[in-house]
Amino acid sequence: MRIAVLDDYQDVARSYADWDGLDVEVFTEHIADVDELVSRLEPFDVIAAMRERTRFPREVITRLPNLKLLVTTGMRNASIDLDAAREHGVVVSGTGSGRGWAATSELAWGLIFALLRDIPGQDRRIRTGGWQTGVGVELGGKTLGVLGLGRLGSHMATVGRAFGMDVIAWSSNLTQQRAAEVGARLVGKDELFERSDVLSVHLVLSKRSRGLVGADDLALMKPTAYLINTSRGPIVDEDALRTALREGRIAGAGIDVYGTEPLPVDDPWRDTPRTVLTPHIGYVTDDTYQAFFVETVEDIRAFAAGSPIRVLNGG
Repeated sequence: MRIAVLDDYQDVARSYADWDGLDVEVFTEHIADVDELVSRLEPFDVIAAMRERTRFPREVITRLPNLKLLVTTGMRNASIDLDAAREHGVVVSGTGSGRGWAATSELAWGLIFALLRDIPGQDRRIRTGGWQTGVGVELGGKTLGVLGLGRLGSHMATVGRAFGMDVIAWSSNLTQQRAAEVGARLVGKDELFERSDVLSVHLVLSKRSRGLVGADDLALMKPTAYLINTSRGPIVDEDALRTALREGRIAGAGIDVYGTEPLPVDDPWRDTPRTVLTPHIGYVTDDTYQAFFVETVEDIRAFAAGSPIRVLNGG
């Protein structure tokens, strides 16, 4: 079997698992063009995809006649058409992700500190011969708003409480009992945006959540407030957020996710002020990659032995 490992930006997949005896080709660059993607992947029997970096809609799957197994890191990948794969005899298997949710929460806090204490700016000033400018913001006594209180949002709430923050939360199905379990208080959506000093987004991208945070929501935020998005870019109206930042209507934003990834060279995010930007690295940690690639190889070997595991499109 010929195996393609996609979007291994750091070229580290081989170092995290034992690929011995497997015919593997690693692609370190993202292939955005559909025709080029199909042309380059056509010879492969197995494709290992990294989360949602490369899309596999029906139009791609039907043009890969040699494809037999598609492995995705994680047990959910909205970029793969599972029905189309099943109809064309392609098994889709997933992997565990270790504590990837905690890793993303840790990055969100990193973005918060970078913004409130201007860590990137202070670092640049030191390196260019300067000294202190500006005054930082403390977390204690401030209000943390959590949009989405699943496993990751709950972790955010717990850490926020440890910093002495008042934690409020909202999502469409959240109950007061669930919020109270992690030391948060359920509020309405408008109140979440009005009261938060730091508002962190932790929702799964779906038809319901796409564009959920729009211009009207951002207009409710304090001019001293910060927005953090480590979930998915399209949950927030990016044009509206950039406008709010350029006009100084909110204090800043920490962004790890974007509507188009990798971020194009000329993307407007690259020169948007009041931001700390990272290249979707929330889950990109040693522990998470260990889980991803070890279990990717397990999936491939199990399939080759005739007993696929962690199948996502069975039935």
